Amino acid sequence: MKRKLISAIGVAAMMVSIAACGGDSGSGGDGGDSAAPGDYAGQELTVWVMDGSSPDDWQAEVAAAFEKETKAKVKFEVQQWNGIQQKLTTALSEENPPDVFEIGNTQTPAYAKTGGLADLADVKTEIGADWTEALNNSSVYEGKQYAAPWYFANRVVLYNKKVWADAGITTTPKTRDEFLANLETIGEKTDAEPIYLPGQNWYHFVGLVVGEGGELVKQDGDKWVSNLDSPEVAAAAETYKKFQALSEAPKDKDEATPQQGEVFAEGNVGSFIGMGWEAGIAIEANPEIEEQIGYFTIPGPTADKPEGVFLGGSNLAVAAGSQKQDLAKEFLKIILSDEFEGKLAKANGVIPNKESLQSNLAGNAAAEAAAPAAAGGGTTPLIAEWAAVENAPNPIKTYLTAVLNGKTPAEAAAQVEGEFNKRLSQE
Repeated sequence: MKRKLISAIGVAAMMVSIAACGGDSGSGGDGGDSAAPGDYAGQELTVWVMDGSSPDDWQAEVAAAFEKETKAKVKFEVQQWNGIQQKLTTALSEENPPDVFEIGNTQTPAYAKTGGLADLADVKTEIGADWTEALNNSSVYEGKQYAAPWYFANRVVLYNKKVWADAGITTTPKTRDEFLANLETIGEKTDAEPIYLPGQNWYHFVGLVVGEGGELVKQDGDKWVSNLDSPEVAAAAETYKKFQALSEAPKDKDEATPQQGEVFAEGNVGSFIGMGWEAGIAIEANPEIEEQIGYFTIPGPTADKPEGVFLGGSNLAVAAGSQKQDLAKEFLKIILSDEFEGKLAKANGVIPNKESLQSNLAGNAAAEAAAPAAAGGGTTPLIAEWAAVENAPNPIKTYLTAVLNGKTPAEAAAQVEGEFNKRLSQE
């Protein structure tokens, strides 16, 4: 899970152009739109899924259901995240691309812009009426449905039960102010660091911006430019600063430098904000801490609305150049069905594409803590131009460090605006 979600959550490399191959029409060479599920006997669909995304037995069940429904076969080909963008870009420009493929949710707009993805409006109409809107947003580009939401994850609070008990805290907080008060109590009554929050945990910051109703970019004529000087982004930065002030973590490092799970494993940290799988990092470093790890949803301003979170995850898309688009859509109807979405959520502890399926997360403490925030979550800007922004040195990280070191949000925004806009203008 660690490798999979790290990769699905971030887009670090610039996308290069994908040759448009066949447009975005729904009809391929397998019988046209009038084909019925039983008309596909003897055909085989090629599906690329990423390493760790779906268990082998789950894939086997999907394949069996697909063959029963369509009389066709499916061949799952497992891909590695390392280098996948270039590999997929190349594959989509060739005559025989994979028919269906998994794609990172924040990567989807760049592929859609270049014409590599088929229009899936008919799939959305047929099976996606109750897809969670926040999860489906990344599948939509310029008003068209170019992918389908598959699975997701978001950050939670991981906390040390012993540290909280030593501070006399017996319940987990329901609001942001209660959370801050709890952390202050830990600082006053124990020797522990209340929260480990490095200055450049920028995905958490993106979540705070989402919670404020803000956007990191805005349109200026026909181009995208920085929106870091907006009141909503400034409010998110001030919230981040309040929590980071209770941490001893460096202001100029991110959550992987060092791995915050390893810091937490030492047993003298009250909490940190991270992915549920990061508990595994802590346990690997110190197996004895496992029984002390608890989870709760990141509290928002009021008890009825969790904090905004960054939604990482994957969508499923159909290649515009596929000659089997109708069959591919039949496959999507099966793999995205309530049955198989629910089974995947249960097996991997990931957020399914419908809120009604979250009952499959019962018993998985980290997933149960993550689920309530999903509907109010969001992503980095869903524009093809965004990819270059995340290249090192990431200007959002620079902005955060500047705020934490004493600059006002407006001053920090001005400091990085030139580089931010330069990256947004790259082709």
